[in-house]
Amino acid sequence: MKKFSLILILFFHSLNCFAQDPIAKDEFVIKIKNHRFEPDLINVLANTKFKIIVENLDNTIEEFESDDLKKEKLIGAGKKITLQISPLKAGEYKFYGDFHQKTAQGKIIVK
Repeated sequence: MKKFSLILILFFHSLNCFAQDPIAKDEFVIKIKNHRFEPDLINVLANTKFKIIVENLDNTIEEFESDDLKKEKLIGAGKKITLQISPLKAGEYKFYGDFHQKTAQGKIIVK
């Protein structure tokens, strides 16, 4: 029984570690739904260019904004935009929906 428990612990720990590792992708899709970003957390590799595609599924306009990334772009209801992101240094970069700042919050973790 102890062996089985240890295997389960190691299995779930490995899943957790994998989920927190940066992803070697060059494109990420974020959806705005109910004035929230889904997903609201992206893990990326440092010093790598990537794109963020933001799809607004709400029936109101939103503005993707990030002081950290120096980006802002309006997204009409039912529309999508693409943002080109230059290579970033390791750290955290916040973004938000300018018209719904209390709920539309997100973060990019760069490792």
